[in-house]
Parts: sequence; C-alpha cells; structure tokens
Amino acid sequence: MKTAPQDIVLGPVITENSMEGIAMKKYTFKVAKSATKIDIARAVEELFNVKVQKVNTLNVRGQFRRQGRTSGYTASFKKAIVTLTEGSKGIEFFESMT
Repeated sequence: MKTAPQDIVLGPVITENSMEGIAMKKYTFKVAKSATKIDIARAVEELFNVKVQKVNTLNVRGQFRRQGRTSGYTASFKKAIVTLTEGSKGIEFFESMT
C-alpha cells in the first residue's frame, strides 16, 4: 500500500515531555492508525531529510469527557516516537521551539 508521507505523519505532538526528548534526538509525531514502524521511518526520512535509527509506537486511547449531561470519549490516535541517528541533523520545526 503506497501512500504519501503527508498521509502517514499527521502532525507533531507538542508536550512538555516530548520537548525534553529533543536533546536526545527523539521526536514525537501523531501518525495514521494503519501505519507501520517501517512506513513511519520512511515518511520521516523523506519529509525531513534525516536518518531514522528507531521508531517506537503506541496507541493512545480516547479520554472520557463530560459537558453537562452529555458525555463521550475524545478520538483515539496513534503516536510515534522517532529516534534519529547520531550523525543526523535535527528537525528544524522542533529545534525552533526550544
């Protein structure tokens, strides 16, 4: 299944914890639920011109929320933590935020 890298990597995850990983060249992205680790690695390499060493993925469950009498769950998503190689340059988008 061939898909564009933009369809695999949906966006960055900007949290305090994910910003601490930038020093160790670990970047966190929200990715498509059907994407595999190999798909994610290829997409990040193609989008940002970097070399990926390792990809860790986890499925994030939707959280329960209430608004008055109405209750429900937020959308669930898949998150990928991408580790770059030692010699690889950083991703500019994240570097500008620190």
